[in-house]
Amino acid sequence: MIEIFPTTAAAAEAGAYGIARQLSDALKTRGRASLVATGGRSPGPVFDRLREAPHIDWARVVVTLSDERCTGQDDPACNAMGVRARLLTGAAAKAHFLPLWPAPEPAALAALLPFDAVMLGMGEDGHIASLIPGDPGLAAGLDPASPALTVSVPAGLGKPPLPRISLTLSALLQARAIFLLVAGEAKREMIAQAAAGGDLPVTALISQARVPVRVLWSPAHEG
Repeated sequence: MIEIFPTTAAAAEAGAYGIARQLSDALKTRGRASLVATGGRSPGPVFDRLREAPHIDWARVVVTLSDERCTGQDDPACNAMGVRARLLTGAAAKAHFLPLWPAPEPAALAALLPFDAVMLGMGEDGHIASLIPGDPGLAAGLDPASPALTVSVPAGLGKPPLPRISLTLSALLQARAIFLLVAGEAKREMIAQAAAGGDLPVTALISQARVPVRVLWSPAHEG
């Protein structure tokens, strides 16, 4: 279930290639593509490679986020800032970007479904997107049958402990492929716990059979 790579660069190369293939196939068959990007440290090296991928007409790609901190768009804590800096440059600057904060119109987000590729990271507490242990609304966010595409997350959870908005698990599972990027021994152990049925948000993702999930692991972050 877990794909092991010797370096972050190797994992990023595999992730970028897989995501680029999903987008290219969507453009060929449907004339448009949608990508859910993620924040944190894991996606940066993937973004660097993905924006250089050949044969992607970025003008026909819409990019949104798995989750967002409810803060200003120029705040370093803002996930959108990292996506703009490392993915939406060069040829990829032609992509359309749909922020999660301020919250988009539900119809605008629904129009992207099913997502052609979803990128996710994972915290050392097993959270995915901003579906974080300790949130009173976590059960609703993890309900695979929920009609809601987003859920609000109160302040005081996660790092930094800002209020957030997150895609629900049911939204994330409306995808053609999911790429889960993890690095370090602590997170590898967390994946092992999830695979054994541990009570973690990530367990709900990797235990389902609706959508293929690639877990790409490397020993440590390198940039």
